[in-house]
Amino acid sequence: MDFDYTPKVKALQARLLAFMDEHIYPNERRFFEEIAANRAQGNPWVPTRLIEELKPKAREAGLWNLFLPHSKRAPEGLSNLEYAPLCEIMGRVPFAPEVFNCSAPDTGNMETLERYASEDLKDRWLEPLLRGEIRSAFLMTEPEVASSDATNIQCRIERQGDEYVINGRKWWSSGAGDPRCAVYIVMGKTDPEAPRHSQQSMIVVPADAPGVRVVRPLSVFGYDDAPHGHMEVVLENVRVPAGNILLGEGRGFEIAQGRLGPGRIHHCMRSIGAAERALELMCKRLSQRVAFGKPVAAQSIWHERIAEARCMIEQARLLTLKAAYMMDTVGNKVAKAEIAMIKVVAPNMACQIIDWAIQAHGGGGVSDDFPLAYAYANQRTLRLADGPDEVHRNAIAKLELARHHLLAAKEVEMPITRGC
Repeated sequence: MDFDYTPKVKALQARLLAFMDEHIYPNERRFFEEIAANRAQGNPWVPTRLIEELKPKAREAGLWNLFLPHSKRAPEGLSNLEYAPLCEIMGRVPFAPEVFNCSAPDTGNMETLERYASEDLKDRWLEPLLRGEIRSAFLMTEPEVASSDATNIQCRIERQGDEYVINGRKWWSSGAGDPRCAVYIVMGKTDPEAPRHSQQSMIVVPADAPGVRVVRPLSVFGYDDAPHGHMEVVLENVRVPAGNILLGEGRGFEIAQGRLGPGRIHHCMRSIGAAERALELMCKRLSQRVAFGKPVAAQSIWHERIAEARCMIEQARLLTLKAAYMMDTVGNKVAKAEIAMIKVVAPNMACQIIDWAIQAHGGGGVSDDFPLAYAYANQRTLRLADGPDEVHRNAIAKLELARHHLLAAKEVEMPITRGC
C-alpha cells in the first residue's frame, strides 16, 4: 500500500489550504453571527449569505464535488484515497464542507442516486444537487424503535397501482430543516413478511409532497444546527410514483451498505481534521498562558497529552487511509472490517483530543468564544450517527471470531506435526 499523495492530490491540497486561509478561517465568526442575526429576527432557518457567496469561488478554484468518484456527471471526482486528505482539511471547520458541495447528507445521497437511481431520477434530483442548487435529507432513524438495528424500521412503503404510499415517523433527519432541502431518500418496509434483510426498500420522496410534515428540530447539546437541522418528520399517506423506488423492492439493505460505507469514512476523514484543529488550538493556548510562574505548556501533564494526541491522530489517519485504499481496490464489502474499525476509532479519538483542548482553554473551552464546544458536540454525535460504537464493535468482533474459527477448522483438517 502506497499512501503517498499523488502530484494531483498535493496540488489540490495546496489549493484547498490556501482557500481555507483566505475564505474559511477569517469568516468563522461571521458564519455564526449571521445565524444569530437570523435567529434574533425570528427565523434561523435561512441559508447563510456567506455559504452562497463562497460556493462560486470554490467552483472557480476547482474545489467542487471532489467526494464523488469520477463519472460523466462529476468528472472532477476522486477516489476515496485521493479524497481523504482533502476531506480532512475541510473537517477543520464545521461549515466548510458545504462550501465545496461536499457535506453530509448530500454526499451520501448523491452517491446513492449516482449508483442506484434511474436516469430520470438523476436528471431531476442528482443534477441540481451536484450544482449545489438544492439540498437533501436521508430519512432512516425512527423514534419508536432501536434504529441501530435497521430491521426494526416501521415506516411502511406500500404499492398501490402506479404509486407507493408512505406512512411513518422519522427523526434525526439531518438537513431537513434547510429551506433548500428539496428531496428525501426514505428507508421503510415494503414487505414485512419477507426474509429479515429483504423487507426494507429505499424510495425518493420530494420534500414538498403532500403528507410530508416537518415536526420540529432536535438539538445536540443545545445546538439546533440551523439552518441545516436534525428534524423529526412525519410522512402521512405520502404518494410518489412507483418509479421512485431505488433498485426495486427489498433492496434497501443492499443500498444502505453502498451508501453508508463512503458516508462513514467521510465522517472519519473530517474527524481527523477536527482533531488536528483542536491540537493546534491546544498548543497555541498552552504556549500563551502562564500559571504558577511558567507557561502552561511547560507543565509535564500537557507534554504527555500533546504527545498522546499526535500518536492518536497519526494512528487514526493511517487506518482511514487503509480503509479508503481497500474501498477503492477490493470494494466496500471486503473492506467492511476496516470501515467499522475507523468508524469506532476516529470519533473517539477526536472526542478525547477535543476534550483535552477544552481543558487547556479553561472556561473559554466550553464557551462559544472558541470552536471547541461545538466541535465536541459534533464528534460525540458521530459515535451514534451511521451506527453506534457498539454495533460496529460487535461487527468487528464477529468478523474476528469467524476468521479464527476458520483458521482453527483448517488446523483440524491439517494437524500441525512437530519433529521429535
